[in-house]
This record gives sequence, C-alpha cells and structure tokens, in this order.
Amino acid sequence: MSKPFPSDLEIAQAATLQPITEIASASGINEDRLEPYGKYVAKVQLTDDTTAEKALARGSKYIVVTAVTPTPLGEGKTATSVSLAQGMAATGRKAMLTLRQPSMGPTFGIKGGAAGGGYSQIVPMEKLNLHLTGDFHAVTAAHNLLAAMIDNHLHHGNELRIDTRAITWRRVIDMNDRALRNVVIGLGERMDGVPRETGFDITSASEIMVILSLSTSFADLQERLAKIVIGLNVDGDPVTAADLKADGAMAVILADAINPNLLQTLEKTPALIHAGPFGNIATGNSSVVADYVGLEHADYVITEAGFGADMGAERFFNVKCRVSGLKPDAAVLVVTVRSLKSHSGRYKIVPGKPLPEGLLAENIEDVEAGAANLLKHIEIVRSFGVQPVVAINAFPTDFESEHETIRRIAEEAGARVAIHRGVAEGGKGVTELADAVAAACDDVSELTYTYEDGDSLTTKIEKVATKVYGADGIEVAPAAAKQLARYEEMGYGKLPVVIAKTHLSISADASLKGAPTGWTLPVREVRLAAGAGYVYAICGTMRTMPGLAKSPAAERIGFDENGTMVGLF
Repeated sequence: MSKPFPSDLEIAQAATLQPITEIASASGINEDRLEPYGKYVAKVQLTDDTTAEKALARGSKYIVVTAVTPTPLGEGKTATSVSLAQGMAATGRKAMLTLRQPSMGPTFGIKGGAAGGGYSQIVPMEKLNLHLTGDFHAVTAAHNLLAAMIDNHLHHGNELRIDTRAITWRRVIDMNDRALRNVVIGLGERMDGVPRETGFDITSASEIMVILSLSTSFADLQERLAKIVIGLNVDGDPVTAADLKADGAMAVILADAINPNLLQTLEKTPALIHAGPFGNIATGNSSVVADYVGLEHADYVITEAGFGADMGAERFFNVKCRVSGLKPDAAVLVVTVRSLKSHSGRYKIVPGKPLPEGLLAENIEDVEAGAANLLKHIEIVRSFGVQPVVAINAFPTDFESEHETIRRIAEEAGARVAIHRGVAEGGKGVTELADAVAAACDDVSELTYTYEDGDSLTTKIEKVATKVYGADGIEVAPAAAKQLARYEEMGYGKLPVVIAKTHLSISADASLKGAPTGWTLPVREVRLAAGAGYVYAICGTMRTMPGLAKSPAAERIGFDENGTMVGLF
C-alpha cells in the first residue's frame, strides 16, 4: 500500500529553512535594506531608485501566470507560480517570485491557505497565511481610520456638507463574517454618533489594498490616499480623504506596509509577498514595487494574476502594466484536466463536497468538450501581444491520455505546452515548463492594450466585453449610464476600467461554461476608485464580505498535544 501524500502543512513544517539574510544575500539584496521579522521573514526597504527605469535596466524577463476559467476549487496558479520559480532555479536560472499575500478570511473559511501546494510552497507557511508582517492589519487600520474620521466629521457638524446617503466608504475586517455585511452605526445616546446604515467588507476588498498594490513609491502612495473619494456632498461633488485631512495619518499607518516582504520557497528560491487585492472587484495582482525589486535582482521574475485570463490577466495588462511601465515577456496559462471536464458542462463541482465520480474517470471526450475554454483563454492572452505557454498542472487522478489531448489541442492552436508536476515533485518536476517559458521569453512580444486612455469609460467597458470576453456588446442600466456620464464630467474619464463579474465564467453568468457566445454584458452599476485610479463596473452580484461555511476550516485549526500547529491546510 502506497504511503499517503503528506499535507501541505506537514511538508512545510518538515522543511529546513534558510535564514532570510542568506536568501537576500544570494539574491544580491544588501543586508542594510532588510528589516527582519524573525529569522525567516524580512521586509525589503524601498529606495529612491526603486523605479521602473532601474527595474528595466537589468534586462530581466517578466512572466505573468494566469489560468483558464477556474472551478470553485481553483486550478493551482499559485502552486504553478511557485513550481515555475523552483523549476527555473533547478535548470540553473536565477528566478524570483512576486505574489499576493493570502487573506485570513479564506484561510479560516473553506479555501485554506494560499502558499502553493505540496512540494511547491512558500515558507514559513504559518506566517504567510496568518499575520506575516502585519500589512493586512495596517490596511485595515488605515481604512477604518478614514471611516472613523467620516463619522466624527458628521458628529461635529458636517462642515463639508457630506450627504449621508451618498457615503460609499464602509469599514473592513480581514475575516469572513456575513453578519457584518449590513449594519447600522451611531445607535445609543447623542454622543455616540450620527445613526446611519453602512457595512463591512473584507480587507482584501479595500481600496487601500489596491492602492498599496499599485503605488510605485511611498510618495505615490500618499498622493493616491489623498484622492480617495468617500462619497458626495449635498451638491453631488466628490468628498476626498484629503478634504477630511485623513490622508497624512493613513500614510503614517502604511509607512512600513509599502515595503515588500521577502520569504522563500521550499527549495530556497526568493519570493516577494506583497499586497492582496480582491480578484473580482479589484485588480487581483501583487504589488508593482515588489516587481520592481524582483526585476532588479533576478533574471526571471514570475508573478501571478488572479482568476482566469479574462479577469486577472486582463487587469494585469490593462491596469497594472499601465501604472508600472513594465511589459511582460511571456504568459503562463494554467490548465487542469478537471477544469476542462468541468467546462464540458457535464459536471458540477461544489466546494467541501467530493468530486463527481465521472470527473475522475478517464474521458478524453469530456476534455475535448471543454477545450473551447482553453482556446478562448489562449486567444485572450494573445490579444495583449504576448504568447502563452500552456502549463498542464498534473493531478494524481489524471490520465496520460487526457494530458496528451490537452497538449494536442494547445499545440494545434500554436501554443507552447508543458506538463508540470511541481506539487508532487518540486522543481525537478517542472523543468519542461521552465525551458518552455524561457524559450517563450525570447519571442518578440509587444504589449497591446485593449483600449486607449482617451476612450470614453463606456467605450472602455465595451471593448473589454467584446474584445476580451467575446460578448456581443454591453447593456448599461440607466443609473449606470448616469454614473458614467457624471464621472466623465468630474474628470475621471481617462482612468482605466475594471469589470466586476463572476470568475466562474468568461461571461457574466456563472452557469455559462466553455466559451459563451451570443450574450450581452449587463452593467448595472458603476463605482469610482479614485485613489486606486480606476472606475469599476458592477456586472452581477458581488460579495465583498464572504461568509463562513457550515464546517469552516477554523474548526480544524489549532495546536496538538506537542504544541505543533495543525489543520492550517
């Protein structure tokens, strides 16, 4: 009988870590730039020349990892990113990772940690999935300070004439707590504040989290905080954090959080973990400054974009690259047998429940039936002027015939393809992928945006819908059309756009699998993230505060009789 595969936590706890000072030294990061948080984690202090120009000067290769439309369980983008970095190192290439920091909400919910998986993980796993260096707490505190100053301003006479019905700034907490989605504050005696309805979002949904990820320097961070719009006054004009004189104090809280966190993989590859914006209502990408630091010190920098190429990669190209001034040399498109079988429309995958038996059986026909989704995502990546490398994330339940079917389909579409077994084997199981990505980096690529800065906001949304998603067009609700026109009048028309929709379909309808056609994108509401620097369209029901499941992961997390942490994943 084969020995059971150890859990991610067991693998991580059995690893021998290298002191972070040695990881930094091997990467060429001077020790005087490190602010250690224990023996195995450190912040890397930004300098005046942590810039796009300095990052580009080395000529390093910049790689983004994206995926096909995922199942609710995810298809292993983070594990693939870690695997690829280890595979690059295993083939003699100097690599560095830049990834988002996990939120504690999902860690204690169903999803569990986000450190990779198996023998392709970021360590120390426990610190990564919990408090790390306190960046999430800093974002939470800065966000809630602004909320407190809004309500304090109302209590003391409302000199700015803020319309209490038009306040859009809610509070945040880094935990799944559905009971806080909608609350009434200010109840009690007169001195307890002005009663009004509001609510809480999870910290990763905070605009400040996006600001942290998109800021190119501490000065840029300060400027963006000042521009945050918290709502409107009674005349319909925007009220900002600067109007409330809150931006300076918020910047002070975030002074350390702007610096990326240095960790390592199980195979000692350096990893910069920084920021964690939501992937459906925000950009879903790690920080710009982490990419700058990585490109200064490695030959290959691997970063990850949230969800499928229609969402995370689209925002990586159209929003993050616009801000950073960086252009990717290659894209990795993660696919699994499970995902393509799911897109056949014949199976339903439910988190917390066993996979359908048919999904685990050898079935080439199901893979072929769902391949339209893979082909559409190849097309999406190519629309940005970058050639994708299809990475087949191999699961133990897969069959070789299914892998070869995916390889044939992708190669017929003109894409490079590689199978990787990084979760089971670490870097040695990813050499084929590492070689394919290195070859792709030598191809000629020219970043192409989906829309121009000068396009109207409506045109930008329409171009993403038609040119990226494959929709026939958009249908803008009257209220949303009015909001778009107002944002144009207010001077926000040149901002990029983010489309908040389901991640479970390329369309706005989670039930539509594969590559849907003949549909229209419904735009029911449009919101402004002035500090982050974009306008976002709401195209579906978006939860910005998740809830816990009936049996959340938190029930299984704790310490055993030996004082060893258990149950984290």
